[in-house]
Amino acid sequence: ASCHRRYDARMAEREYVLGTGDVEIRRLGIQHTAWRDLAHAAWQRAGVKAGDTVVDIGCGPGYATLDLARLVGPRGKVIAIDRSRRFLDHLQAQANAEGFSNIETLERDLVEDALPQDVADHVWSRWVFIFVKDPRALLGKARRMLGAGGSLVLHEYMDYASWRSEPRSPQIEAFVAAVMASWRAEGGDPDIAPRLAQWLRQDGMRVDTTPIPRQLKPGQPGWEWLRSYLESGPVRLVELGQLDVVAPAQIMREVAELEANPGASMAAPTVMEIIARASPTALHR
Repeated sequence: ASCHRRYDARMAEREYVLGTGDVEIRRLGIQHTAWRDLAHAAWQRAGVKAGDTVVDIGCGPGYATLDLARLVGPRGKVIAIDRSRRFLDHLQAQANAEGFSNIETLERDLVEDALPQDVADHVWSRWVFIFVKDPRALLGKARRMLGAGGSLVLHEYMDYASWRSEPRSPQIEAFVAAVMASWRAEGGDPDIAPRLAQWLRQDGMRVDTTPIPRQLKPGQPGWEWLRSYLESGPVRLVELGQLDVVAPAQIMREVAELEANPGASMAAPTVMEIIARASPTALHR
């Protein structure tokens, strides 16, 4: 049984689009740095406060989890859920190093496994639903984690194809198209956010949405986030047979040209912030 478990774990790690190795853990750290202020602003708008319980679904290596643990404090709790044992081990090591005792990690497949119910004041997720084959089912699981009056806070893409540079870069645009095709081939939806908002309204939640467009210049933290994906993403797509072998080098040449141009900028894929609040007396359906 233990050998079968380890085999399943290795399979799960390989199923991640960009893997779960050290390079991806580092990239996700850069990504969180670029989005930390916007995440904190969303949590504040949703009313996350000291003493609350928050579920971080699809927590990855736990950068947002640690920030949430600081926010809710020792009287609060963060439940971090991911199917990657490697990511959860990284999170637990960081939590131990920083002395956190208010983080619980759960190794679960968000689609296949049962998830806890009625355990949280808030549920947080960033760029998880874009990869899921049945996002509405996962949305139902997320809602059922909430107690009465709880909030669901999501950052998901609404227009991934808006990622392009100025001046235009044919190689970067071809890569963006390949990323979208790759996600769709696996059953995902790179522009899932509007559908999530619609479903939540249909389910009787009060929903506020805010588009987050970002125009970034070389040297800004957000630029480093995009650059790090342009470094690792094409290499991974080549490994998966979804991009030509010469593409990574071509893309990085175009990135270098942009960085040498004082007027260059890059529009990030447009994100939608969704804050959905349950009725204080609503029953889960």
